[in-house]
Amino acid sequence: MSLRRDFIKLSLGAGVAGAMALSALPTFAQGGAGPVTLLNVSYDPTRELYVDYNQAFAKYWKAKTGQDVTVKQSHGGSGKQARSIIDGIDADVATLALGGDIDALVTHGGLVKPDWQKRLPHNSAPYTSTIVFLVKKGNPKGLKDWDDLVKPGVQVITPNPKTSGGARWNYLAAWEFAKRKYGGDAKAKEYIGNLFKNVPVLDTGARGATITFVQRGVGDVLLAWENEAFLALKEFGPEKFEIVVPSISILAEPSVAVVDKVVDKKGTRAVAEEYLKYLYSDEGQDIAGRNFYRPTSDKAKAKYDKQFPKLTLVTIDQAFGGWAKADKEHFADGGSFDQIYAPKQK
Repeated sequence: MSLRRDFIKLSLGAGVAGAMALSALPTFAQGGAGPVTLLNVSYDPTRELYVDYNQAFAKYWKAKTGQDVTVKQSHGGSGKQARSIIDGIDADVATLALGGDIDALVTHGGLVKPDWQKRLPHNSAPYTSTIVFLVKKGNPKGLKDWDDLVKPGVQVITPNPKTSGGARWNYLAAWEFAKRKYGGDAKAKEYIGNLFKNVPVLDTGARGATITFVQRGVGDVLLAWENEAFLALKEFGPEKFEIVVPSISILAEPSVAVVDKVVDKKGTRAVAEEYLKYLYSDEGQDIAGRNFYRPTSDKAKAKYDKQFPKLTLVTIDQAFGGWAKADKEHFADGGSFDQIYAPKQK
């Protein structure tokens, strides 16, 4: 599915608010064990990645076991997606924007076992990304770094950090820039407050924010997942948009986990575990790179190295003491976001 067709579909109202889009692979001719269906509940801009990956995995699994596998997808803001799993959607696997959203599945109902990060390499983050700026061709507002985003007359498009994992990465990248440039958390909080005064609308997820900027023409700059920015360039052309790489950003580490309670109930553990393990295979890593995610294997890193810009990347652990601490201080009720953000009056 192309980003452009997806944009059109979403723009017509088929899921911008909840971005709950389900898609399935065709079932192959039966052989071996009976057919099996998995549900992958994922965050917003992984649609294209998993369309490609699901096809590859189905072919691999069929050759290995003789079993037909259908993989269904659900996409939306990462925090909202985690909530849908907690509320009862039967996700076999969760592929979310950040480890904190997987941790929520541990805390609420024990849906995922506490050792989930130890089960797969790189703390169960098979690919990474970062946050960049997407601007209109020619960069008419001359935006070069985070401090330009608080200038008068600049409209910034970013999703709601209460529902979107990408928005939380955006927020923390901006916070760390301001903390370093202006000196301390108090100055960073002041900067973030000024930044959000320049945000005209908060979509629930990253894809909705991209639609707002790319399709609807709202805003001067989109704070975007790197893969989403590259995908917009691919689909809409460098004659319409360009990427601005800030001086500093954050290493975004999307996380994956088997939803233990669901797979044990459905009897799908073996295929669900292999589905996530295959993300680390040569083919899985190549698919990640082709879809503009930063691979984690040395082989794929070397292949796609020139595709990605070089910039200073801080980590959530280095800068914020991990997701539990960052969530409590910034995104929980009463955190820094609640303190600085006042919704626009209609």
